[in-house]
Amino acid sequence: MPVNIKHPSALLMPGWVETIRKNAPEAEKLGKLHPAQLELVYQQQWFNLLSPKQYGGLETPLPKLIKTEEALAWADGSLGWVVTLCCGAGWFGGFIDPNIAQQIYSDKQACLAGSGAPTGTATITGEDYIINGSWKYASGVHHATYITVNCNIIDGDKPILDTDGNQLILPFVLDRKDVQLQSGWKYIGMIATGSDAYSVSDLYVDKSRCFKIDANAAVIDSLLYTYPFLQLAEATLAANLSGLAVHFIDLCKPAFDFKATNIRRVDAANVLVMDEALKLATELLNQARATFFATVETSWNNPQDDALLKEVSNTSRVLAKIARESVDGLFPYCGLLAASPDTEINRVWRDLHTASQHSLLTFLE
Repeated sequence: MPVNIKHPSALLMPGWVETIRKNAPEAEKLGKLHPAQLELVYQQQWFNLLSPKQYGGLETPLPKLIKTEEALAWADGSLGWVVTLCCGAGWFGGFIDPNIAQQIYSDKQACLAGSGAPTGTATITGEDYIINGSWKYASGVHHATYITVNCNIIDGDKPILDTDGNQLILPFVLDRKDVQLQSGWKYIGMIATGSDAYSVSDLYVDKSRCFKIDANAAVIDSLLYTYPFLQLAEATLAANLSGLAVHFIDLCKPAFDFKATNIRRVDAANVLVMDEALKLATELLNQARATFFATVETSWNNPQDDALLKEVSNTSRVLAKIARESVDGLFPYCGLLAASPDTEINRVWRDLHTASQHSLLTFLE
C-alpha cells in the first residue's frame, strides 16, 4: 500500500534547488562548495541549524532538522553532507564555554568543522594544554571558521584515565588559523564536501577551549543539548542517505525512458519490469522514511526512554540499508547514462555509496 509521505522537495524553494544543482558540477571541480551555494547556506543559516538561539542560531528540533537535511541531500549530496556535518559541529555550541561561543558566533558566517577521531594529544601544562595531532575526513573544513579536535589527555608522559579506567578523551575548539589543512579526500563521491585532513603542532590552548559532550555538561538549557549525541548523529546521517536515494529514484524515470527509446532489445515486457522495480523501490523507501521520521518524533517527545532511543538507532540503520539497496536494485536498468561520471545520476550514485561507508550506519543492531 502506498505511503502518504511528502517528497523532500516540499521543504525547499525551487530557486534554492536551482542554485544548488546548477553549481554542483563546478563544486566537484573545486573540491568544495561553490560560492553561490555557500552564499545560499549563509542566507538560510543552514550552518547554524543546531547552534544555540542565544548566539543567533536556529536551535532546530531534531524531527524538523532531519527533514531539512534530507531535503538538502536530495538537492545535492555534497551540500547536504557539509551542512549536516558542520551544523552538527555547531551543536557543540551548547557545551562550549559561553565566552568562547560568543566569539565564535559573532561572525555571521561562523562554521564549525571537525573529526570525531581521537587522533591527537592534549598535554597538560599548568591549567592549560599543548595540542599535537592529525585528523582525517573533516567535511566542510574549507569553509570552517573554527575546527574541533578530539584529543587523548596526557600529563607528562602518562595518560589521564576517565572514571571507567579508560583513556580520557576530550574535544577542543580551535581557531581555523591555528590549524594546517592537508589534502586527503580522494574518493569517488562527496567530492565537493572537501573532507580533507588537518593537523596541529605544539599549539598552546587555553583550558576554556576544552568542552565535554555530556547532557550534564550542557551550558544551554534546552532539550536539543540533552538529547543523546549518538542518536542525533545516526538520524542526521541516515536522513542524508534517504535524500540521496530519493534523488536517484527521481532520476530513474528519465533514465529508463532514454534506455527504452535507444535500445531495441528493451521491449514492452522489459519496460514493465523496470517500471515495477521503480514502483517497488519507491514504496519501500517511503515506508522506511515514514517509519524513521515517526520514530525520531516519538523519541524526541520521550527523550529519556532508552527503548525509543535504541529504536532511533535501528530505524536509522534500516533506512540507510534500504536507501543503498533501492538504488543498487535500480542501477542496472539505468544504462551507461548512470555509469558516466559527467551525469547527475552518476554523481548521486557516487555520493550515496561514499556516504554510506560511514561506520555509524554500516551494521544493523
